[in-house]
Parts: sequence; C-alpha cells; structure tokens
Amino acid sequence: MRRFSPSPMNPPAITRRRVLQGAAALGAWVQTAPASASSDELAAAVAGYTGGAAVQRGKVRLEIAELVDNGNVVPLTVTVDSAMTPAEHVRAIAIFNEKNPQREVAKFTLGPRAGKASVSTRMRLATSQQLVAVAHLSDGSFWSHSVNVIVTLAACIEGDT
Repeated sequence: MRRFSPSPMNPPAITRRRVLQGAAALGAWVQTAPASASSDELAAAVAGYTGGAAVQRGKVRLEIAELVDNGNVVPLTVTVDSAMTPAEHVRAIAIFNEKNPQREVAKFTLGPRAGKASVSTRMRLATSQQLVAVAHLSDGSFWSHSVNVIVTLAACIEGDT
C-alpha cells in the first residue's frame, strides 16, 4: 500500500479514529467553562433564596421527565413531605434552573391552610440542564431535590446559551 504525506493536493484520510478523536476534543471543549459558570450561578441563585442558610437533601420531590422531547412546554410537579399543620408546614417552594436565561423559574407561597404541599406548573427549558426545587419549612429549614433533564428540542435560547 502506498502512503501519501498530507498536503493541500492530498488531504489526510478520514478514519474512524480521527472522527472519534475530533468528537472527543469537541466534547471536552463544550464541557469546560460555560457549564461550571452556570452551576455557580445556580448555586448563587439558591443561596440568594435561602439567605445563605444550609440546604438539606430530602423531603422534597421534583417530578419531571428526565428526557424531554420539546423544551417549549415542560410540565413539572414539586411535592414536599409535610403534615401541613399550623405547627409544621411548608412556607414556600422555589424552582431554579441551571441554563435558562433567568435562574429562578417560580416561587410559590404556601401555608397550613393549603392542605397539601404540592405545586404544579409548566416551564420552558433552553437546553439540557439541572433543575432544583427548594422548600422553606415553618421551622426555618430548607430542603431540596435536583433532577438532570435532557432536552432534545431546546426552547427560549438567547445568545450562546
């Protein structure tokens, strides 16, 4: 087999190895700074909501499809394990996202007369990202649950999100 050296008249052959190396390099480039920056912004948004208080995992359940075909209208439900009595109830529920133009999706105010600590809404998702639901209980504690959602058809993209 005769080998040619790469030149403008004789470009290098495209092999499976070259394609995989290029895909790996592209994947590494895409996964760098923007992802960590948006994660920092998500953490800052949650910290702003909690006033810097510690957020514990548990008691909250964020229900959303983990694979979304269309990011334009995505239904979700947040449920909190609470007796909803005057002594023990959920004061508020907030939903945050990692990569939409605005980090805060919604805030719901509840009280013991709500009867059930559950809220439902629909939202738009710009791209695949992490969502976080945070509940503020009457004892002053904050509880959360996060879900990673994969979006195949993105919505509400501004700039280079």
